[in-house]
Amino acid sequence: MEAIEELSELSESMRQAASLLADDDPSDDAAPRRPTTFLNAVALGNVGAGKSALLNSLIGHPVLPTGENGATRAPIVVDLQREPGLSSKSIVLQVDSKSQQVSASALRHSLQDRLSKGASGGSGRGRADEIYLKLRTSTAPPLKLIDLPGIDQRAVDDSMINEYAGHNDAILLVVIPAMQAADVASSRALRLAKDIDSDGTRTVGVISKVDQANGDAKTIACVQALLSNKGPKNLPDIEWVALIGQSVAIASAQSVGSENSLETAWRAEAESLKNILTSAPQNKLGRLALVDTIAKQIRKRMKVRLPNLLSGLQGKSQMVQDELARLGESMVQSPEGTRAVALELCREFEDKFLAHITSGEGSGWKIVASFEGKFPDRIKQLPLDRHFDLNNVKRIVLEADGYQPYLISPEKGLRSLIKIVLEMAKEPSRLCVEEVHRVLLDIVNASANATPGLGRYPPFKREVVAIASNALESFKNDAKKMVVALVDMERAFVPPQHFIRLVQRRMERQRREDELKNRSSKKTQEAEQSTSKRASSPQTDSEQGGGSLKSMKDKSGQQDKDKQDKDTKEGSNLQVAGPAGEITAGYLLKKSAKTNGWSKRWFVLNEKSGKLGYTKKQEERHFRGVITLEECNLEEVEEEPSKSSKDSKKANGPEKTPSLVFKITNRVAYKTVLKAHSAVVLKAESMADKVEWVNKIKAVIQSKGGSFKGPNTEGGSMRQSHSDGSLDTMARRPADPEEELRWMSQEVRGYVEAVLNSLAANVPKAIVLCQVEKAKEDMLNQLYSSIRLFCTLVLWFQIVGVLEDAMTF
Repeated sequence: MEAIEELSELSESMRQAASLLADDDPSDDAAPRRPTTFLNAVALGNVGAGKSALLNSLIGHPVLPTGENGATRAPIVVDLQREPGLSSKSIVLQVDSKSQQVSASALRHSLQDRLSKGASGGSGRGRADEIYLKLRTSTAPPLKLIDLPGIDQRAVDDSMINEYAGHNDAILLVVIPAMQAADVASSRALRLAKDIDSDGTRTVGVISKVDQANGDAKTIACVQALLSNKGPKNLPDIEWVALIGQSVAIASAQSVGSENSLETAWRAEAESLKNILTSAPQNKLGRLALVDTIAKQIRKRMKVRLPNLLSGLQGKSQMVQDELARLGESMVQSPEGTRAVALELCREFEDKFLAHITSGEGSGWKIVASFEGKFPDRIKQLPLDRHFDLNNVKRIVLEADGYQPYLISPEKGLRSLIKIVLEMAKEPSRLCVEEVHRVLLDIVNASANATPGLGRYPPFKREVVAIASNALESFKNDAKKMVVALVDMERAFVPPQHFIRLVQRRMERQRREDELKNRSSKKTQEAEQSTSKRASSPQTDSEQGGGSLKSMKDKSGQQDKDKQDKDTKEGSNLQVAGPAGEITAGYLLKKSAKTNGWSKRWFVLNEKSGKLGYTKKQEERHFRGVITLEECNLEEVEEEPSKSSKDSKKANGPEKTPSLVFKITNRVAYKTVLKAHSAVVLKAESMADKVEWVNKIKAVIQSKGGSFKGPNTEGGSMRQSHSDGSLDTMARRPADPEEELRWMSQEVRGYVEAVLNSLAANVPKAIVLCQVEKAKEDMLNQLYSSIRLFCTLVLWFQIVGVLEDAMTF
């Protein structure tokens, strides 16, 4: 047992050596480990040969099902760890990081159930149906035992055996019952073992159930011949061991209260074999002899592998020494030299990292993609429609006001609605931070893998990646706090000007409705007075006066109409281009907000893109301003008369002329249309030009959900009536509270959308400041200041020293 434990330590050293030769980090538990198979033992044999009983004997507990008709229907892998502190009766089953003490009988019944279910549903042909157990006992050697189904079953083929026993260093336990010793030359199990292990350095022949052959002189003679290496000449030259079926013996021994019952049973087994096989070598009888033989074969196999490992390590060591010599003699002999090597490697890593960040090499482009793609999309996908549904707005307003409803405006409820909706922007902001963090981690790993020097020192490479990852984690937390603070800043303070505008608009609308009401009353009074006068005056005078007045009105209206038709028929001076005529260009007068004067500009309308741009001259290539029409409304306005026109109007009476002016405004009152202007006032050169401009711009705006407002009638605008259509009914109708609330919620939604657009632009700036820029500066500074002193050569020479000691073992 002690010999196998020493071999286990040597096996771990050889695993580390193999990892170093492959440029892996042997001390990194998170890295994929290169498995060693020196301590694997695979049982081969026919159905009922006693394979499971043999492995139970090695375990020291009857945990594997046994039976004459093939109890093992799928591969069972038992990973054993020896723990001397446990009782000889204790078995600890380890699943992941949890441990549970179980009994041998409970474990055996559980395996029988799993094998029965597997036989009905699975094929039992490979690792997909494998049953894996990890056990800790005080009775078993630190081996990995593999119990395969009988090789004479249809479920077992050469591919399964090669999967577990071929192309590795596993020990092959060829199990042959004593009653078949005479026909050992024709054993398929021996032939398979010879194909896999041609030189016999990892094969052990096990003759089982020797007690069943007691009294059969011919069989006993064959068994003794095999144990004395005097078997048939065509047999491979391998070690042989004889055993008795131990499952019953172990079970009976465990029923005894003594802690040494197993040792007693194994010694009793050896004595029984000596009495049966009197001429056989005594060091090949029993379970203890089997453990020693397995250790001997493991040692042989390691000696076969050691020269190649030593040669590879010496070559690697020479490469490291040459590299250090290139960097300077002091690098090899002093801690300062080691530190200098480490800093040089850090500088190489820094160059690679900055190349990824600044040039977009590797994964660097994903940061910009997150800012311009995923994050704005998540902001746009926020369920604003659900939150600004009228029923939801009414519910929030009522809940916010408590027991006393609002008197003038539901400001408290609307503020609460703004806070609720803006709260949803926190999750997309946090997700954007997480995405950038993952991209930076990928860049750190890619930079480390692309640094040639770090590849030669895996422990140092792992240390660099760990320091950088920890720094990025702290930057991520800072960025999350920053973006959440940005959202909370918008939630905490809503500019009062927005709500002041709401009240002003409401008052202005009420004033217009009052004016309509007054006009309606005045017209009614005038109509009544006219009727009374007509009734009291003579019929002829009334007809004459009425006819004269009517003719004057008809004549005046006809003149205005003829003038407008004449201007329209003259044709517009606009130019049309594009495959479908979607581009219209021509001159318009643009009103200056500073001087209140008109400037002639060349305007170009693209109906397909919904953009209206202008230049100072027709030949200019670049627009001086562009209006996005999908966010605008269109309104026809009356032209303000000049001072001379006003004087003339007073002298000659009112004379209404068609207006050539129209105005473009944003749908949201506090948003701008062009540069810093909330409205753009334009004037056409002729009525034909105005009609064509207005029709085309109106078509674009209305297709995007905007509105068009024609010229005011009777000096003011009227809301559309939903009653009988009379002006008097519409003016007297009281304001609908639900309509008022809908109007307010739309205005608040416009404000929220503007804030979300602002966050979509500012959150990436905060992330760049807190994560990307800090990664370029603070992370690299932490890396330089956190480098620990170590010498990679120590690890190389320690492993080489262990392996050289093993050669003399």
